[in-house]
Amino acid sequence: MKKEVTTLKKIAQLLDISTSTVSRALNNHPDISEETTNKVKKIAKKLNYMPNIFAKGFRLHRTNIIGVIVPNVLSYFTSSILKEILLQAEIKGYRVIISESNNDIDKEKEMLNTMLQFGVDGILMSLTKHTIDVEPILYALNQKPLILFDKVSNKVPCSQVIIDGEAAAFNAVEHLINIGKKRIAILKEFEQSYNSEKRFQGYLRALKTYKIPVDEKLILSTDDISLKKGRRLTSQLITLKEKPDAIFSITDAAAIGAIQTLKKFNFKIPEEIAVIGFSNSLSSTIVEPQLTTIDQPGKRIGKIAVDCLIEEIEKPKEHLTSKTIEIKTNLIIRNSTLVSL
Repeated sequence: MKKEVTTLKKIAQLLDISTSTVSRALNNHPDISEETTNKVKKIAKKLNYMPNIFAKGFRLHRTNIIGVIVPNVLSYFTSSILKEILLQAEIKGYRVIISESNNDIDKEKEMLNTMLQFGVDGILMSLTKHTIDVEPILYALNQKPLILFDKVSNKVPCSQVIIDGEAAAFNAVEHLINIGKKRIAILKEFEQSYNSEKRFQGYLRALKTYKIPVDEKLILSTDDISLKKGRRLTSQLITLKEKPDAIFSITDAAAIGAIQTLKKFNFKIPEEIAVIGFSNSLSSTIVEPQLTTIDQPGKRIGKIAVDCLIEEIEKPKEHLTSKTIEIKTNLIIRNSTLVSL
């Protein structure tokens, strides 16, 4: 049997009052007597009445719901951001709907449309690695406050919360140079990736600063900078006549793949080839040797993103200006680069 849903109309019929009186009583309207309010709340509780937040939001033009779209909820870094978004949103009286695009641009567009249909008050969004056409995002931005975080685009004129990826990569490569490494390889994504390109620019700036020539053979790109690709790209590097003496990967996963390949072929880490990753994932402390990596402050990104979005939701649009907030990172030095000098 289909379960009957308790409505305002049903409560009104049982009490022989109007639905508007029921609604106002449930919202503690001062025009409704205390006796009527108590009767309405008592029967609503007895019948397990649940207000339709979407219908209410339609009437009030507010739902107190934030939509969040990310490429991959299982990513350690992303999950740390999401956890903080949920916490901060709850503190400020907002619910959160989370959707995963799986790095699929069609699904990303579908999720944006769904968020708008749900009537969310604002959207927090991390783009897929394949997002080039930003028209759907620009459309959403015209409808609701929208803030990009982590994976962003210069084509979208909205506030953005990111780490300073170029500075982080510069610090990582500078560390390798300071321990005596001169042939430093990089494992990165193809050029359409915003984050990868920022980290690549930091890599190039470090080489230029320390007058180390750029060797194109040491720059390897892939569409999926994963553990598996880290193994494969490292296998290419160690076949070079002039092998690298260090590997900088823009993800921890690929860096761990690099370590696995180096160990398989009996390279000494870090004496022969040092390795640095990016994100300070849980796996970075489990692998042997433990991985030197860039720590990304996911909690801080989540908090700032929520704060910025709620500010845009609650303040008049004419009083707001778009801003890019770059958050500093830390280099966590572990055994994959600890060379005895």
